[in-house]
Amino acid sequence: MTMSTLLVRGLSMGAAGLIAFTLTAGPGTAQDKPAATPAVTAQPAPEAPRTEGAMKKEVAVIKTNHGTIVFEFLPDVAPKMVQNFKDLANSGFYNGTTFHRVIPRFMIQGGDPLSKDNDPDNDGTGGSPNKMPAEFTRKYSHVRGIVSTARTSDPNSGSCQFFIMHGDNKGLDNQYTIFGRVIEGIETVDKIAAVRTSKPGDRPLQNVVMESVTVETR
Repeated sequence: MTMSTLLVRGLSMGAAGLIAFTLTAGPGTAQDKPAATPAVTAQPAPEAPRTEGAMKKEVAVIKTNHGTIVFEFLPDVAPKMVQNFKDLANSGFYNGTTFHRVIPRFMIQGGDPLSKDNDPDNDGTGGSPNKMPAEFTRKYSHVRGIVSTARTSDPNSGSCQFFIMHGDNKGLDNQYTIFGRVIEGIETVDKIAAVRTSKPGDRPLQNVVMESVTVETR
């Protein structure tokens, strides 16, 4: 099965993506062919307000060759996926992986260990040992800045690949597990979304590398 459905080649577990959802013109966040993506309005990233003296929390810090992205975890709605991501990040799993699928105004997808090799044809087909059960929520929606889980056509196949929403696409709600939200560096997401990509495939012509992915308390 191609990962083009919402399988943004890496959103799903195949060459086309790790998302198995038919978006109309959306990322291969599914492992099939993307269906038409609803019109997206570019709006400011939904950065969470901070008050002085607020309790510290764990965040993911993704340092790329285009800048840094920081997102907060949402364990209230996806505790299993949050823990899985933290375990992988703490082990160094994501270091050197790429954002191998980029669709402007839709999403950027990455986290596949196979993206570390020199074979672009297998990007989006790799995974990690653990498969996460679906943890869908109505509390959050797939809007700009949301971090969600790529998967195959099986809702319970989330693993290591993830995607960050560049635009709004609420058609993904209750189809993919949301587990984070960007709080710093949405401009880096914009930069990555603007890179030149292959057609078809949506793969950056020059690798967008996650130089390090760490979990920090802030």
